[in-house]
Amino acid sequence: MQPGGENLQPRKIIHVDMDCFYAAIELREHPELAGKAIAVGGQPGGRGVLTTCNYEARKFGCHSAMPSFKALERCPGLIILPVRHDLYRSESMKIRSIFAEFTSRVEPLSLDEACLDLTGLKSSGSALAKEIRFRIKKETALSGSAGIAPNKLLAKIASDWNKPDGQFEIHEDEIPQFMQSLPVKKIWGVGDKTAERLGLMGATTCGELQKIGLVDLHRAFGQFGSLLFQLCRGIDDRSVTPNRQRKSLSVERTFPSDLVTLTEGTAELEKLINELTGELSAKHPERAVRTAFVKVKFTDFQQTTAECSAEAPSPGIFEGLLEEGWSRGKGKSVRLIGVGVRFKDQESLDEDAQLELF
Repeated sequence: MQPGGENLQPRKIIHVDMDCFYAAIELREHPELAGKAIAVGGQPGGRGVLTTCNYEARKFGCHSAMPSFKALERCPGLIILPVRHDLYRSESMKIRSIFAEFTSRVEPLSLDEACLDLTGLKSSGSALAKEIRFRIKKETALSGSAGIAPNKLLAKIASDWNKPDGQFEIHEDEIPQFMQSLPVKKIWGVGDKTAERLGLMGATTCGELQKIGLVDLHRAFGQFGSLLFQLCRGIDDRSVTPNRQRKSLSVERTFPSDLVTLTEGTAELEKLINELTGELSAKHPERAVRTAFVKVKFTDFQQTTAECSAEAPSPGIFEGLLEEGWSRGKGKSVRLIGVGVRFKDQESLDEDAQLELF
């Protein structure tokens, strides 16, 4: 049965992805920059990286997560603006309020994208997507692209098809042909390393991947191999989950210059712990914690994570984890430290409650 009881109708899923969201907001706020290459992110004086950039900057090869200094090498005229999370979050909430007028089944995936389940509504998926995009542009002066399909996987792929400010629909009967030439990297969960391994197995497209048996995929990738067997055929039964709970919370910092000693690291750790504690109190005051962890990235970009069970993480626990992680570098200096917690899920809490009854 479909969510909401529409068991006789094919699902109508729309994935909305805002176009260069942060950069588009900044351009709206600074109309004098129209037509220029701009990016949002850290400044090039330290180890800043781009969060996003507009299409003018992308023509020069700039992209998110690129070091700011490298982006300026490719595009000397690039204007890099500081990140303003509060503003972007505020705009995101306006867009979500528009979604809520169409359906209560909205799953936010980030500030700038979400999946909507519009199964059961009389209008076509294409018409609904046009109306949603029109409302967003009218009320925020921002553009978004949309994908319409029978499931979340295909809707997300489709939203990238006619960017920017466009939409694309994949109908049920078009799925087999559509998947044949689709690159495996378009599949949810397939990154560079997985794509490389699949290429060695002779699969660079989903059509080629379909020729590999379930047993072989499971042997090569474990449980994810079984999922790949379904996804490469365009099969995705995941429901749109409005109240998806966050599984973890973390903060991290890349330092202007490498930290050489553990003492230096411990001094920076205190600031990160304070920031994490503030985030927990403000956003997740009632969530039960399962584990604490510390991430350490070394000067050669190798990284490690030290983790332990901790229902009430203390500074001493984080210090011990930092020491453990730091020692794995065998004398290498450190460029980044992160601290975080993983939350107990509801299932674990239910089990704990049942144990207490006995």
